[in-house]
Amino acid sequence: MVSHRRTSQHAQTTLAGVTVVSAALATAAAALSAPPAAADPAGNPSTGRAAATARVDSLYVQAERATEKYNAAQARTKELRHEVAALQDRTARAQERVNRMRGHLGALAAAQYRSGGIDPTVRLMLSERPDTFLEKASALDRLGHRQADELHGLRTAQRRLEQQRAETVRKLTELEAGRKAVARHKKDVQRKLATARRLLNALPKRDRAAYERASRSDGHREAAPDLRGAAPSSGRAAAAVAAVRAAVGSPYAWGSSGPTSFDCSGLTQWAYGRAGVSLPRTSQAQRGAGRQVPLSQARPGDLVIYRSDASHVGMYVGNGQVVHAPYPGARVRYDPVGMMPISSVTRP
Repeated sequence: MVSHRRTSQHAQTTLAGVTVVSAALATAAAALSAPPAAADPAGNPSTGRAAATARVDSLYVQAERATEKYNAAQARTKELRHEVAALQDRTARAQERVNRMRGHLGALAAAQYRSGGIDPTVRLMLSERPDTFLEKASALDRLGHRQADELHGLRTAQRRLEQQRAETVRKLTELEAGRKAVARHKKDVQRKLATARRLLNALPKRDRAAYERASRSDGHREAAPDLRGAAPSSGRAAAAVAAVRAAVGSPYAWGSSGPTSFDCSGLTQWAYGRAGVSLPRTSQAQRGAGRQVPLSQARPGDLVIYRSDASHVGMYVGNGQVVHAPYPGARVRYDPVGMMPISSVTRP
């Protein structure tokens, strides 16, 4: 079976363990292009069931990768909404300033009209594009210092307004693209999970129950591993470890970051949030959210990033154990740190 299958609670990280998991992942990936379980050419039911469960595991891995893409798109969309709102506010204030400046120049024009007509330089001030006239040095010679300063201010304000409008349009375009990406990744996750569920439902009841027991154990049904003697790297790390251990037994829910359900990066983000530390939303971004340390030097609170694409993350809690949110249907639980290939270890 593949990376998320339940292993011995007190197993240690070994090269052999990582090799076995890697081989299982390769087997599951190959199963995606294989015939359905019922089409086993040898007619061997056990072989067909093994292929089906391997494919289910591979689909869960793919769904988790799609979930992290969904999380990234969601996080970026949220950022863009704030940026657009700020830009729209600044643009409105800039427009008000331009309007006030033009109103002041209008009052000047009215005064000049009452005194005998509007000078060409005043028409310049009231025109929609005063910068075209400003480029002519002769115009500046006919303006008083105060008038020139006002005109330069208007010109600067109008340019800033145009830039902010253009930036708002660009951000709105990016926001719309982000919304489409969120919807696309959401459909991808749902499609893979639905396929996995259909495969599981097609298994005989006894085999389906065995799969559920083997791969989706409840973290509360087993005694917590002995973590004595493992010192966190900081007080914040200790608080994060306490939070993540309190979450053991909570259900996995893709796209969720607590407080009652989690996906993998949502769990670590939430736990560190309880410690007053802001982590990025995705496992890929969390990989770069601190200092990289060797696995041999891992301390409680460190983030263990899995797979070459950093699509899974757990929190090291000491004694060769991590706490993580495995995948749909599972609960937050303890597992050996070497349960799947490790990409890096990050200390926030």
